[in-house]
Amino acid sequence: MIGEKLYSIDLQFFSAEDEGRTEKGSSKKREDARKKGQVVKSTELNTAILIISFCTLLVIFGGYMLDAIQTNLITSMRTLPDALKKTNNHFLLQIVSDGLMDIVITCAPLWAGLFVMAFGISYIQVGYRPTFEPMQPKFSKMNPLQGIKKIISKDMLTTLVISLGKVTILGLIVFNIINSQIPVFVKFYDFSPVQILLNICNTVIKIGFFTGGAFIIIAIADYLYQKYKFEESIKMTKQEVKEEYKNSEGDPQIKGKIRQKMREGSMRRMMQAVPQADVIITNPTHFAIAIKYKPDQNAAPTVVAKGVDYVAQKIKEKAKESHIQIVENKPLARTLYYTVDLDQEIPPELYGAVAEVLAFVYGLEDKRTSRRNIR
Repeated sequence: MIGEKLYSIDLQFFSAEDEGRTEKGSSKKREDARKKGQVVKSTELNTAILIISFCTLLVIFGGYMLDAIQTNLITSMRTLPDALKKTNNHFLLQIVSDGLMDIVITCAPLWAGLFVMAFGISYIQVGYRPTFEPMQPKFSKMNPLQGIKKIISKDMLTTLVISLGKVTILGLIVFNIINSQIPVFVKFYDFSPVQILLNICNTVIKIGFFTGGAFIIIAIADYLYQKYKFEESIKMTKQEVKEEYKNSEGDPQIKGKIRQKMREGSMRRMMQAVPQADVIITNPTHFAIAIKYKPDQNAAPTVVAKGVDYVAQKIKEKAKESHIQIVENKPLARTLYYTVDLDQEIPPELYGAVAEVLAFVYGLEDKRTSRRNIR
């Protein structure tokens, strides 16, 4: 029993890390992964494109490069005897360095083309946003248990299958092409060195094109798998989604309290404006709209307060306390509530209806003023 306890291993260690991650990765999660260098990228696609590009560039510039290299070699070989006769080694080194520089310059279109293609295919896959975070040392990578976990994983199995597929395809292509060229190879004794070189180059280019084409198929499958693996790696749990929403948008409870405070502040300001109104137009039980008209300040009457049900009752209570006239007009009250916002002037089509109400209110006030004067 003691031995079992000492050497027991928790099998949960080998379980999937993303257990319970059912939600798609958010845009923030994707951005964070990109900053860490985690992107959808297939190295097989880069390999396939570079092989095909190399063969294509050889076909385009191969003749020019071969002629240039041949001319440089002939020139170097002609000057070599003179260099050997001299005791000055500097002259010999100069000839060798000039020959190597000529070869580098001659092959420059090939190197430049491969660089452009390598950069282009990487840019197409992941864009351009350099990051040095993957290069930073992490002690977690030195954990042997994590290393064992990576070895015994679906990713390693997939990589092994792709590698075996590449080796098998490459072997079959090379074998079939060389086997088809054997009748030509056995006649090399009748060929000049240039002809032999050209035949070998053509064979290599042929192998390259067929290999590149086969690798394109592998690369497409690998890219789809890399995309699937990336999407799985950035999946989130429901709790993570909630936490991210809280961090980015704010706690819903806090936002709710803020909105409540704003509504309360708006209600207080609206109630403070009711005593300044000229009239309250009601439904009479459900709607209440406070109208204020100051000809020297506004071109038309303005809605300074409005509400339904509970708020409407509060507006009417405030109006009674301030001795503001309350007039019942069901159609006008509903229209004003739904079409005119707070602190907004009424539209021209309602001028007539509101003017009648205001005229009625002003008439009542004039009568009250006259009665007071008589008394």
